[in-house]
Amino acid sequence: MAHAETQQHPISTYFKVWGILFVLSALSYMVDFFQVQGYARWFLIILFMMLKAGLIVAVFMHLQWERLALRCAILVPPLSLLVLVALMALEADYVHLTRVLFLGG
Repeated sequence: MAHAETQQHPISTYFKVWGILFVLSALSYMVDFFQVQGYARWFLIILFMMLKAGLIVAVFMHLQWERLALRCAILVPPLSLLVLVALMALEADYVHLTRVLFLGG
């Protein structure tokens, strides 16, 4: 009987990833513990969130071992949306500042 070859990853890879996820989660909680406020808080929270999500997708969903074309097809649209959201936020700040300056409070 023919036996199908399967690809197995060493358990140490998963333990390393779990350790990194634990550290990133601890850093995320430290942002609130040290009461970081303003844009720095949101930047850090989103940074840690994206790092954890990327690590989970790369290792546990096996995207790390896929072809570059598939990785780009999956990763480019969300990254493009993040860029567009950042541009909209900058535009909203500009419009708000313009209205305050020219139309008053």
